[in-house]
Amino acid sequence: MTTDTPLFALRNVSKVFPGVKALDDVQLELYSGQVTALVGENGAGKSTLVKTMTGIYQPEAGDIWFNGEVVSFPNPEAARQMGITAIHQETVLFDELSVAENIFVGSYPTKGWLKSIDWSTMNERARAILAEIEAPLSPTAPLKGLSIGQKHMVAIARALSVKARVVILDEPTAALSHHEIQELYEIIERLKANGTAILFITHKFDEIFAVADRYTVFRDGRYIGAGSIKEVTEPELVEMMVARSVKDTYPKVEAELGDTVFSVKSLSHPTEFDDISFDVRRGEILGLYGLVGAGRTEIMKAIIGLSPKASGQVFLDGQPIDIRSPAEAIHHGIVYVPEERQQQGVMLDLPIYQNISLPQLHRTSKAGFLRPSREYELTQDYAKRLNVKTSNWSEVVNNLSGGNQQKVVIAKWLATDPKVIILDEPTKGIDIGSKAAVHQFMSELVQQGLAVIMVSSELPEVMGMADRIIVMHEGLITQTLLRSEASAEGIVSAATGGQS
Repeated sequence: MTTDTPLFALRNVSKVFPGVKALDDVQLELYSGQVTALVGENGAGKSTLVKTMTGIYQPEAGDIWFNGEVVSFPNPEAARQMGITAIHQETVLFDELSVAENIFVGSYPTKGWLKSIDWSTMNERARAILAEIEAPLSPTAPLKGLSIGQKHMVAIARALSVKARVVILDEPTAALSHHEIQELYEIIERLKANGTAILFITHKFDEIFAVADRYTVFRDGRYIGAGSIKEVTEPELVEMMVARSVKDTYPKVEAELGDTVFSVKSLSHPTEFDDISFDVRRGEILGLYGLVGAGRTEIMKAIIGLSPKASGQVFLDGQPIDIRSPAEAIHHGIVYVPEERQQQGVMLDLPIYQNISLPQLHRTSKAGFLRPSREYELTQDYAKRLNVKTSNWSEVVNNLSGGNQQKVVIAKWLATDPKVIILDEPTKGIDIGSKAAVHQFMSELVQQGLAVIMVSSELPEVMGMADRIIVMHEGLITQTLLRSEASAEGIVSAATGGQS
């Protein structure tokens, strides 16, 4: 094999599901010691591609090449034995097991005729693999005590335990802090130095240009183009992704501001935040910005009754209200779209129509019996408004792309006809086209008189969409700015404890 010959390649691969051609004559090339970024909107076929590469799906047409030969992966174990491994955004690890047990799960070293686990050998081998990626972790440490970034290191160590030749990193930085992202970049460089071929999937263009050597673009299940990352610009990649020039990712529409609809006064928590006060008006998008650990999500959870230790007052339409549970918040017209949509936002194994109607059972049932026709009507109203892409409303949510899952969560809460909607990282892990759709819908909401609270760690999103911006640092509000007053330098300074 030479540097000009791909270690792994797909040639003219197609994958068909009932009514959908998920992959249509696509190709992909991965090279030893190089990172190839796979770029495309949600629904472009990236997830299907990864499942085809790892033996979960088998293609209807085309060939898979590995090390210069045509191969097939009838199951995931066959791909794993060949050295193909994937590390997903939602990595499956086991909190109650140790680091070493997670690294070797399913392939524990054994000893004796009873084939009992050889603990000393396993821990030593785990220690050696962790040293290879310079991960400062103890093999015997319980996984549940680690940060998200450290868990990603364990997942990478697990990939190396099977001598992976091809590593797929699927949205690996979605839940990582800036420091943890830099550590991941260093691990990627070490994998490259060892000759590993890496497929890097992300929606963040700064990451693509930071780590990738090559790019491949998919759109609507088709191969669009590929090349050296040095020979392409971000606008060119965007245009290849969406077949149009996206000049304005933030379609901010000015809405008429009404009266104050929601207020928080002196909201405090013993360990998370202190003396938080703010108002939000009808027709306003209020942005909350801060670094990881600033306390933004914890404030939102306290508002909707998920933090019994919090103190302070909440007002709706000028009247004090007491919210002790999410059900009471919903009753008052305050809804929360959580950051972790897969764990907290949707029931992945239920169909779209049941997810959207779930908070509305009193509206979709009669005499104690659910009426599927009414559930479908409700779904039709709201999922269509958000342009949820699916063949039918009975599709299981787990089969949808990340962007469409997010749209289902938002549609579910809009169906409750709220007065205040809290969007916590509303575009986390979704592509540029879906982001624009969510932003457009946010503008429509405020034009209809809703009050929107948007929590985001993406500075361009906050500056592009919010009418006012609250900046937080270590549980405290450090600044509140009008959109016209805000500068990137001032916001970042306030978020890091400076004085702007």
